[in-house]
Amino acid sequence: MFELKKIIGSLIMPLPASLLVIFLLLLLISKTHKKSYVLSVVMVMALWMVSTPYMANLLITPQEQSIPTLSVKSHQHVDAIVVLGAGLAPNAQLPANKQLSSTALARLVEGIRLAHLYPHAELIVSGAGFNRTTSSALMAQTAKALGIKADRIRQNPKARDTADEAMLLAPHLVDSTVILVTSTSHMRRAQDLFAAQGIDTIPSGVEVYSFYNTPPYRQFIASSNTLQAVTTYAHEEMGLLWIALRRSLDSEAL
Repeated sequence: MFELKKIIGSLIMPLPASLLVIFLLLLLISKTHKKSYVLSVVMVMALWMVSTPYMANLLITPQEQSIPTLSVKSHQHVDAIVVLGAGLAPNAQLPANKQLSSTALARLVEGIRLAHLYPHAELIVSGAGFNRTTSSALMAQTAKALGIKADRIRQNPKARDTADEAMLLAPHLVDSTVILVTSTSHMRRAQDLFAAQGIDTIPSGVEVYSFYNTPPYRQFIASSNTLQAVTTYAHEEMGLLWIALRRSLDSEAL
């Protein structure tokens, strides 16, 4: 009964429910527009499958598992912990942590955890913003509120993207032992861009999806969260292709 309740609850969520309704509506045109019907059904089925944990596990898990888990015993000395920026929603009426996106907050929490493990390491928070509010400033305020001393925190407020973050931090970080904190999906591209600036980094990824742990009864049910995860990884693949294209045209680009 529990599993049946969960299956029904999952099916009536916006994404699977919408796809089921679209499929039923397509049945109405199946006799008069056969080619359009077949193509539409294929697209609906493809969207359903790519939104399932089963497919996400095939696409994402190998990439997640390729990122090594940080071992404090293997890296006993660290000079800097770099937390890459993410989204923000400026609102002066809210505390700093509530103005950060869930991704930025997840990255910062990991950075703070590591800062406690490495008390002599500098905590570098990065990211630009808008309306005079930057991601780096909000992360710095949150880190101080959670016990990190202000003199350990360095901001990188002019970086608009990962390439900027690597380029702007390079003069400060070259020849340092650096832990790089970002989303696991973003780690390959981030490490690539930092390496291009001469910065070797130790990865510490957050937002690990672990789709292989999805219960069997949910493996083939589409969900918006799964689709978002697949979209995030697709975005990163496009980013890697863009870097490769830029470098093929200019060997010194990025």
